[in-house]
Amino acid sequence: MAVEPFDTVDLIRTKRSGDTLSTAEIDWLVDAYTRGYVEDPQMAAFAMAVFLNGMDRREVKDLTLAMIASGERMSFGSLGKTTVDKHSTGGVGDKITLPLAPLVASFGVAVPQLSGRGLGHTGGTLDKLESIPGWQASISNDRMMSVLSDVGAVICAAGSGLAPADKKLYALRDITGTVECIPLIASSIMSKKIAEGTGALVLDVKFGSGAFMPSYEASRELAQTMVDLGTDAGVATSALLTDMEVPLGLTIGNALEVRESIEVLSGGGPADVVSLTIELASEMLRLAGLPDADPAAALADGRAMDTWRRMIAAQGGDPDAALPVAREQHVVTAPASGVLATQDALPFGIAAWRLGAGRARAQDPVQAGAGIQLHAKPGDTVTEGQPLWTLHTDEPSRFERALESLEGAWSIGSAAEPRGPIVRERIQG
Repeated sequence: MAVEPFDTVDLIRTKRSGDTLSTAEIDWLVDAYTRGYVEDPQMAAFAMAVFLNGMDRREVKDLTLAMIASGERMSFGSLGKTTVDKHSTGGVGDKITLPLAPLVASFGVAVPQLSGRGLGHTGGTLDKLESIPGWQASISNDRMMSVLSDVGAVICAAGSGLAPADKKLYALRDITGTVECIPLIASSIMSKKIAEGTGALVLDVKFGSGAFMPSYEASRELAQTMVDLGTDAGVATSALLTDMEVPLGLTIGNALEVRESIEVLSGGGPADVVSLTIELASEMLRLAGLPDADPAAALADGRAMDTWRRMIAAQGGDPDAALPVAREQHVVTAPASGVLATQDALPFGIAAWRLGAGRARAQDPVQAGAGIQLHAKPGDTVTEGQPLWTLHTDEPSRFERALESLEGAWSIGSAAEPRGPIVRERIQG
């Protein structure tokens, strides 16, 4: 039996003391954890030490590269197209990937979007698309390459072979109170994204009530760390810091968000969704070498919609099929006239989750039609008795807890506080 070159307890003590680990030590730790030599209690202690004491830029890079090396790496070199991907840190009503991928692909750029499912109050892109009859999230790598070559955009589930060390560590962080740790978040996201083999990457990093990291300062630090990681790994990377204080768009929930995405692709849709879609598309196209591309024109003239229809059909979906509708609705009306002054994103995300749009555990099913339709946003004038939002679910017993989560989450007054632009800052590598 081979002698291991390092002692796990020594490495834990090093980080516990606030000192740095060498590249060789980090490489060994990740490899030993992946093959089971380092056990979960030890890795939990290491994660907590990092949570408390942080990592420097070189350590975060080493951790990311070690997690990439734990599995396979994809390559799109044979496509003959520039590839660009986008990752969002998640939020309430964030359906941007759906119109964005076909929009960017309509310019001849390949968009391989390996996406995930929702957990808690943030919705999953795959859950949304699975509300389209026939659409399949899991496709082979050969099929993915074929669709990227033909259509230009794929949104699908990531294979288990990408960064398996991250999958193990992510599950451990979830049960040990070490999720909100910037070095661990950044290395988790970027190990998967770099392993996917995309040539360029745009990060949509949310801040505000409905964001993974509510504080602007923490979100900015996360964005900078991820941009540094991408740049260090040779991937053209930039980040947009975007507002998630209020829900994005007018829908929260799977089929509801698909309908809204189709409105955007048809040249309509809520102004905030359209604006963020165009801003992200412009940034992706800039990194792909097309700085003068006009994504707004591609939404208006139908090119993006044509690509959407082909993208959905290529994965077995029927772009003309009726989308699921929940069996039960409950309308919340305005108790007084005035202006919708506040609307806190997080409670609305929790309410949609409680209605059945999300899951508490990875194995839980979701209701395709569940969620919330918003009839007003902050700054809108409302009159007493008019609908503010409609709650959708298949199970009426869910309404009570959803309504509880909305108590105190919104207010009507004489005016709404002014808000800044949805994209607050751009960070470049």
